[in-house]
Amino acid sequence: MERFWICGGKKLCGEVQVHGAKNAILPLLAAALLTDEQVYFEDVPDLCDIRSMMEILRHLGCRAERESGGILVESAGMDGCDMPDKQCKQIRSSIFLLGPLLAKLRCAKVPCPGGCEIGLRPIDLHLKGLRMLGVHIQDVEGKLVCRGENMHAGNVYLDYPSVGATENVIMASVLLPGTTVIHNAAREPEIVDLCRFINRMGGRIRGSGSQVIRIDGVKRLYGVTYKAIPDRIVAGTLLCAGAVTGGQVRIRDAQFSNLLPVIDKLTEMGCDIKREKGGLILRAPGRLCAFSNLQTSPHPGFPTDMQSQMLTLATVADGCSMITENVFESRYATAGDLLRMGADIRIAGRTAVVRGVEKLTGANVRARDLRGGAALVLAALCARGESTVTNISLIDRGYDKMECMLASLGAQIKRISDFREEHIHADP
Repeated sequence: MERFWICGGKKLCGEVQVHGAKNAILPLLAAALLTDEQVYFEDVPDLCDIRSMMEILRHLGCRAERESGGILVESAGMDGCDMPDKQCKQIRSSIFLLGPLLAKLRCAKVPCPGGCEIGLRPIDLHLKGLRMLGVHIQDVEGKLVCRGENMHAGNVYLDYPSVGATENVIMASVLLPGTTVIHNAAREPEIVDLCRFINRMGGRIRGSGSQVIRIDGVKRLYGVTYKAIPDRIVAGTLLCAGAVTGGQVRIRDAQFSNLLPVIDKLTEMGCDIKREKGGLILRAPGRLCAFSNLQTSPHPGFPTDMQSQMLTLATVADGCSMITENVFESRYATAGDLLRMGADIRIAGRTAVVRGVEKLTGANVRARDLRGGAALVLAALCARGESTVTNISLIDRGYDKMECMLASLGAQIKRISDFREEHIHADP
C-alpha cells in the first residue's frame, strides 16, 4: 500500500505538462484490433488502467508492448474472443473491446466490467446498441456471450448519450457493409478523437462531435502512428490545484475548447485564465469566491469527472456554492473526508450545498474513487498542516505520477510506501 504525504499551505507556481487522455487512449487501444497491421500510439502515460488493457490485449493473442514512451499494438495473431475475468473486473474500459471483437471475429465473451464505485453504470445501452446491429447476446454463467454472425448496418438510437455505448457501436459498425447511423450520440472530445483515429486508419465516419454520427462501412483498415488528445480532466485538476492554493500555473497542452465549462466556473470563482499558444495560464485570487450553481451533464456540459475537484474548491471559497450531480448517483463519497478536514457540506440526494470555510485542517483521509482521490489531494494542498491520502492506487488509474506533477509546481508532496499510520500533526 502506498500513500501521499502532503504538507499544505504552499502556493503552487510554475509550469507543468499534461499527458495523453486516459479516456481517449483506452478506446483507441481497443480500436487498434480493427486492423491486422501495426498501430503505434505516441506519448502514452503509464497508468494502471492502460496496463490492465494491455494485459487483456495480450490475453487475446495480440502484441501490446511499450516502446519509446508509447505503445505498439499488433492484432494479427489474435486467437481468442474470451476476455479474462481478473483484468475485466479491474477496469470498466474493458467493455470497449466488445465492438472491435465483434467487428473482427464476430464473437466476444466478457464478464461484467469493473472500475470505480461511483454509481450503477449499467451497460444496457451498450448491449441495446449492439443488438440493433444484429448481435445476439446471452448471459451464460455470469459472462456475456455475444455472437455477431448476423451483424448488419442500421440505425441506432441511444436513450442516453453514453460515451462507452457510442464508442462500442462505432467500432462494431466500421467494417460492416452499408451505413450505420447513431442518433443521440455522445459528443465528448474523446469520441471525436476515436473517430479521427479510425478515419486515419481508412475509416469513413462523419458527424463526430454532434448528436448524429454516420459510419460508412469499409472493407479494411490500415496501421498508423497516432497521438491521443491531452487529458482534459488532468488539465482541469491542475488548474484547480493552482486555484485552491492561490497560485499561478501554466498548463502546457491544456486545450481551451475542451475545458470551457471548467474555465467558466474557475473564472466565476475569481481566477484569471488566459489562453496562449501551447496551453493555459491561471492566476488565482487571494481567496476564491463561491460559485452559484454547478450542474454536471454530458458534454458540452460540466464534466462529472471534475465535480469532486470543484467540491474541494467550494469548501474554501467565500460564500455558499451549490452542486447538482446529474450523471452518477454515488459521487459524493469524498464529502465525508472533507468534513473531517473541517469542511461545511450538506448533501440531499444529488445536491450538495457547501459553505466555504477559511481553512481546512490536515487529516488522514482515504481515496474512495479516482476523481474523489484527486479532490482529496487538492484539499490537502490547501489545508493547514500535514495530511496523508491513502488508497492512492485509485488515483494512479488516471494520473501518471501525480506527485511529480504537483511537486514540479512547488507542492510539498511525497509518495510513501510501507507507511505505518501515525498521528497527523496539524498547526493550531
